[in-house]
Amino acid sequence: MQDGHVVGAEALLRWQHPELGMISPAEFIPLPRTMARFIQIGEWVLRTRGQTIERMAGSRLATDGDAVNLSAVQFRQPNLPELVTSILDEIGLAHKYLELELTEAVAMDKPQEAVIVMDKLHANGIRMSIDDFGTGYSSLSYLKRFQVYKLKIDQSFVRDITDNPEDKAIVTAIINLASSLGMQTIAEGVETAGQLAFLRLQGCNEVQGYYFSKPLPAELFVGYIQNQ
Repeated sequence: MQDGHVVGAEALLRWQHPELGMISPAEFIPLPRTMARFIQIGEWVLRTRGQTIERMAGSRLATDGDAVNLSAVQFRQPNLPELVTSILDEIGLAHKYLELELTEAVAMDKPQEAVIVMDKLHANGIRMSIDDFGTGYSSLSYLKRFQVYKLKIDQSFVRDITDNPEDKAIVTAIINLASSLGMQTIAEGVETAGQLAFLRLQGCNEVQGYYFSKPLPAELFVGYIQNQ
């Protein structure tokens, strides 16, 4: 937010079917019915995204770190920290370049178990953020124990912050809470200059949304970075 440069990207799944064209994630993500299939997809995403980041690392195209979302099934794998570490080591990617996103609802489902997993990931140098913050039922006593460095402000609060006093108050409160706990904040779903100006005024650290770019395939993202 200070100088306008791109600090990272969030990996999104898209399915370009040879006959059916672009298929919405809302349609294909619910398809894998077994836990094993979910885990397979999760590993593929981590490995594929890690390889893309590794190719850009060390060049002027490198970002500060890119984010991958964890599903509830992935997060509850007993060997998740070891799995993530082994994938990163296998492709030769420094752990600091990967950020794992976990929704607030999943983190708070079994918070004591979440603390243990986050501690292990943190010990391995892997950063975590809480996604969709403000939409679940956070316990502040657990939030201070979670090894996360960033809260993602849900786009449902960002959408109307230019004219809705309740959304303004909620977003401001989240930014202040995160700052007091030594955490960063990133606002999702930024689409207008007015939203951007309000978030900058409140001290939000990072933003993402269509105001900057719609989702891009990896090769077009490289071009987007070059044009910056």
